[in-house]
Amino acid sequence: MNAAPADQIRLLDVQDLDVRLQQLAHKRKSLPEHAEIESLTKDHTQLRDLLVAAQTEESDTAREQTKAEQDVDQVRQRAARDQQRLDSGAVTSPKDLENLQREITSLAKRQGDLEDVVLEVMERRESAQERVAELTERVTAVQSKIDDATARRDAAFEQIDGEVATVTKEREVVAGSIPEDLLKLYDKLRGQQGGVGAAKLYARSCQGCRQELAITELAEIRKAAPDTVVRCENCRRILVRTSESGL
Repeated sequence: MNAAPADQIRLLDVQDLDVRLQQLAHKRKSLPEHAEIESLTKDHTQLRDLLVAAQTEESDTAREQTKAEQDVDQVRQRAARDQQRLDSGAVTSPKDLENLQREITSLAKRQGDLEDVVLEVMERRESAQERVAELTERVTAVQSKIDDATARRDAAFEQIDGEVATVTKEREVVAGSIPEDLLKLYDKLRGQQGGVGAAKLYARSCQGCRQELAITELAEIRKAAPDTVVRCENCRRILVRTSESGL
């Protein structure tokens, strides 16, 4: 393949722009905010799970408290009715009076036991409410950190994407001035060689694979016409000759 020396030089400009695009892509992918957001999101998920569990416990104890309070009310109402019957004098039989007094005493004990249950449930509910409040605060704090990291990431994206657009446009302009067959070969090699399809021959070394060329290879390159597109025998990349090639 043949191409004007100036076109080959411009190929190095395209290569530099492609390297810059690779660097920008890597920078975008490896922003520290990515790991920060991932870590915070895991924390947020765990805290949310704990919060849901605490809210469920609070809800369960709320129902338990309501049921216990209803039981106390039922016993209290029954005891009040019995006491009213006793005070009214309607019960005159000694045996019935004894049974009624025994029931009132039993209901008083039952009411006391149930009131203890209410207090115990209230304590558990209060503990659950405190846990809900604490976890809600922690979830909010972590979400705030996620929002901050996301905003920083998006700002970095905007800056990087802006530079990518500028470099891409510049590449289009430079690549548009290079012969199609030369550019096609370059793109093919770039895909095969880790993003580097053309390299400068500098001080008798290929800047693509960083290997010094053999004497016989250098002799062939010296004899090649200026418009001949030469390739590195080691890495097969396009070798661009300049005044610094050491030929």
